[in-house]
Amino acid sequence: MINIRHLLGLPPARRAQVPPGVRVYAIGDVHGRADLLHPLLGWIADDHARRGPVDALHVVLLGDLIDRGPASSAVIDLLARPGRQQAERYVLRGNHEEMLLAILDGETGGVVDWLRHGGADTLASYGIDAAPYWDDPDALPPMLRGAMPEGHAAFLRATLDQVRIGDYLFVHAGIRPGVPLDAQDGRDLRWIRKPFLNSRADHGMVVVHGHTIVPAVDYRHNRIAIDTGAYRSGRLTALGLEGESRWTLTSRLDPA
Repeated sequence: MINIRHLLGLPPARRAQVPPGVRVYAIGDVHGRADLLHPLLGWIADDHARRGPVDALHVVLLGDLIDRGPASSAVIDLLARPGRQQAERYVLRGNHEEMLLAILDGETGGVVDWLRHGGADTLASYGIDAAPYWDDPDALPPMLRGAMPEGHAAFLRATLDQVRIGDYLFVHAGIRPGVPLDAQDGRDLRWIRKPFLNSRADHGMVVVHGHTIVPAVDYRHNRIAIDTGAYRSGRLTALGLEGESRWTLTSRLDPA
């Protein structure tokens, strides 16, 4: 049957929901703010306990764990440890993880761009002075591979492109409107902005995303933006979902 509302870009006839017995928390772009992530994970655990038991608990991190903030290494170290709460944890790959992984694989064409967009802060968190690599990018991959714990690199390589739970699709940046979800290009999922942000189309699922900073969680009929700019605002936000319900938790500190 043809979905006329979908073709016309109209809001869906019912509110999106996750399956019965499922609770979800999605965390926006961390960007090296371990000081915000650590308490937020604790508040998620407390909030989950207050709301009562469910059959399944999912925690989704929307990517851009690294760069810009002061403690990227500590963020990865925190998330790479086995979790104490009984949650299925999904970690998405953001554009910043994509840049770092390319460098670990020996691609040096993007080194200066990465350093300029927060990579220098990530290097500092691993005890590496970024200064020599602005002029000698080819020297960075072996230095970074030697400084980064093996478990950190493996953690980053295991990151995902997308996660679907009920009527929600979780990605880092967004999707290419009009392209089937199974045919989305990974680069769009990590980098897209205007074509997605400006689209009023019903994508078939509500897209929960980060990548583009918003002053507060931005609810649209076809997407929910939850990147509240942790590295510069001092606010890291989690979106909670259960049934048709939605709520937020925010970890707040003065900007680093």
